[in-house]
Amino acid sequence: MTRKTPHPDSKSRRDLLKLGLASAVAGPALGLIPDALAQQTNAHIVISGAGAGGIAMANRFTRSLPGARITIIDSREDHHYQPGWTLVASAVWNKKKTLSKTAEWLPPSVNWVRGMVTEYDPDNNQVTVSNGETLKYDYLIVACGLQLRYERIEGMDTRLIGQGKGIGSVYAGINEAEATSVEIDRWIASGRGTGLFNLPPSALKCAGAPLKMTFTTLSRLENSGKRDQFNVEFMTPSGGLFGVPFYNDFVKQRFTEQGVIRNDFWTLTGIDADAKKATYKVKGERTGTATSGHYTVGGDHHDSWEETRDYDFIHVVPPMTAPESILNSPLRFSEGPFVDWMEVDRETLQNPNYPNVWGIGDVMGMPSNKTAASVKMQANVLEQNFLAYLQDRPLPARHNGYTSCPLITSIGKAMLVEFGWDSKLLPSFSFIDPKEESWTVWVMKERMLRPAYYAMLEGKI
Repeated sequence: MTRKTPHPDSKSRRDLLKLGLASAVAGPALGLIPDALAQQTNAHIVISGAGAGGIAMANRFTRSLPGARITIIDSREDHHYQPGWTLVASAVWNKKKTLSKTAEWLPPSVNWVRGMVTEYDPDNNQVTVSNGETLKYDYLIVACGLQLRYERIEGMDTRLIGQGKGIGSVYAGINEAEATSVEIDRWIASGRGTGLFNLPPSALKCAGAPLKMTFTTLSRLENSGKRDQFNVEFMTPSGGLFGVPFYNDFVKQRFTEQGVIRNDFWTLTGIDADAKKATYKVKGERTGTATSGHYTVGGDHHDSWEETRDYDFIHVVPPMTAPESILNSPLRFSEGPFVDWMEVDRETLQNPNYPNVWGIGDVMGMPSNKTAASVKMQANVLEQNFLAYLQDRPLPARHNGYTSCPLITSIGKAMLVEFGWDSKLLPSFSFIDPKEESWTVWVMKERMLRPAYYAMLEGKI
């Protein structure tokens, strides 16, 4: 059952050299806007959010739209490299490796308004900010990210993380990610017990993170030499583990091999932190015993009931939606599967009802696309289409749904999962087999993606 980190052979080293070269040429391959196509304008462009998407667009527009007035709205002084949070929660990175200052990434010409947008009024081309300002715009880029809805889990409070109550959550923030690692260490040091890992009943950013946390925790349990003393279970509201069929099957098989009990159609609804009990809404045909909490789902008949499970450690993944300011605005989808998200054309990134409003990043309603790699591709599409719109030309670029997830399968190994619409695989590197685990992809995740991310912030790739 124990899995050891593979030793890097000469072929792996050669592949890493190729990977470095591939990263170096990624900028031209993405079709950056040539200076000759820059558009002189005096338009006022407001960007809501200074995360990955907002900063990338501020830098791109500063170069491609000389003369434009660019305002970015965000209250956060610190910028977080969020793809590194799983490494912090897995005891691989120190949290300092994920932190920088927002001001480091913003061009001097950009006006930074400290606050968050509390109201969108696209009918009057204005936004209201938490500092009391109302800002008019000619064009609006919505890059405000998403909202973590921990309050939808009764009894859950992020302040419980790291308090010795066995609760962790990599999504809550960098300090909470660090505290999650401490809670996992406490659990392992106890020498036994049950760990519960969960998926939420909603779209989520970095959809692979709950799986990564399970796999890295399994590595730590195995390295303790006492894996058989621990019970590990994974709860999924939908019965699926990953949106791409191949990887969904792979994870199911690997969970079976590593002794992870899977509970399908279980949704976390409550936490009793003092008693270390979790409450779930369960759907399915109730067969089996209540003591095991294990039931078989079959047919079209789906009863639902509550189950309460004891835990020694639980990794909480909350439901997620667009921020309330979007949900209370005309920019929200009015119907369909994405009603909790901002409405955009998924290929052009333009709002269909307000053509001077565009989206980028986690806030948008799409089948996937809530990763930093998605933002990198979206930034190029958005810039091309925005410039064409200013020039009254047809929108030339189309987003193909690209998203990427270096799926960590143990500490020291990972798979490079790249796909687009309809789960079509979109591999970038010919020397990486997207269906195989490798040390090469682990090193890519652990050492190479952060510099590429920062280059994306600067609008260079």
